[in-house]
Amino acid sequence: MGDFSMELNEDQLQLQEWVHQFSEDVIRPAAEEWDEREEFPFPVVEQAAEVGLYSWEFLANGMMGDKTGLTLPVAIEELFWGDAGIGMAIMGSGLAAAGILASGTQEQVLEWVPQCYGDAGDLKIGAFCASEPDAGSDVGGYRTRAVYDEATDEWVLNGTKAWITNGGLADIHVVVAVVEPELKSRGHASFIVPPNTPGLSQGQKYKKHGIKASHTAEVVLEDVRIPGSCLLGTKEKLDERIARVKEGKSGNAQAAMQTFEATRPAVAAQAIGVARAAYEYALEYAKEREAFGRPIIMNQGISFMLADMAVEIDAARWLTWRAAWLGTHQGFKNAEGSMAKLKAGRVATWVTERAIQILGGYGYVREYPVERWHRDAKIHDIFEGTEQIQQLVISRAISGLRIE
Repeated sequence: MGDFSMELNEDQLQLQEWVHQFSEDVIRPAAEEWDEREEFPFPVVEQAAEVGLYSWEFLANGMMGDKTGLTLPVAIEELFWGDAGIGMAIMGSGLAAAGILASGTQEQVLEWVPQCYGDAGDLKIGAFCASEPDAGSDVGGYRTRAVYDEATDEWVLNGTKAWITNGGLADIHVVVAVVEPELKSRGHASFIVPPNTPGLSQGQKYKKHGIKASHTAEVVLEDVRIPGSCLLGTKEKLDERIARVKEGKSGNAQAAMQTFEATRPAVAAQAIGVARAAYEYALEYAKEREAFGRPIIMNQGISFMLADMAVEIDAARWLTWRAAWLGTHQGFKNAEGSMAKLKAGRVATWVTERAIQILGGYGYVREYPVERWHRDAKIHDIFEGTEQIQQLVISRAISGLRIE
């Protein structure tokens, strides 16, 4: 295990520059249009696929080919600096891939992860389906059922999933379902629903406050039959785990929580990208905008605000990089992944709000991008574990107590 370093290596610096350039040249010019359209930005994602940014290889190199853990956060920050909605459209399939990596066998990973992306000219999309209309933070409250049909070696899925990135639009849906209801979150398993499987449909598509270029919808499962091989992991392993839990022994981590824990530093990096975009814009604006005969940055009221924004963004980034490094090495000790996500979500919401303040009336109109960044920032306080869920995870970790 190497020592933690915040110095990026040559490959990471090149990657940072490459993704930044793509964000500047391709994503930023398209951001306003797709925010207004509220549709999945297929042409932009196609361009990302052409350069290799939207691909399972890119994800694999970032997640597994990196001993520092910093490659993915660095790339994601630059992507979301470009635009959070389009960034989410490019990264959303990674959630499905992470779900497969967390629970699948090697054969399943090789078979299904590439199908979450496809190729340039033949785009595919993945969706990770965990939350439900009455159970977002409450993972133990999931109701979507998976029942095994021994006669046909099939699983039958029924239920509704809510707030699903790429839901219904995706080719591959990874669905967390309840196998043993009395065991609550310990009775879950993850399943692959292959393309064009009968019974899976898109429910309502949500009209959102922010990240509008990312498609978010309900996924409805009505007697969805999938082959036994679509259970992530193996039936033997699942049966063993269920038996252990029933005997009062500890089971493995919940299927949904395994995925979220792995992706929290990445979500924190998204928030930092949005915060940095707003900070940089507000800083330039404050240097150029004159009031009372001098640039407004010459007023302490403005300059101190910008100083605080710079401090908060750096603090969030270091927490995120530490969490990413720990996740790659010995794992989290005091819920460092949740710490990073909590801090970065708060910072993005606060920094983008301050950016609007610095621009004044201009900050509030759509002609300028800061109001969009403010709308995009807020979701980072909510998805993949709300601010309060992160506080709960952290308080349990630091106290060793089951705080409710």
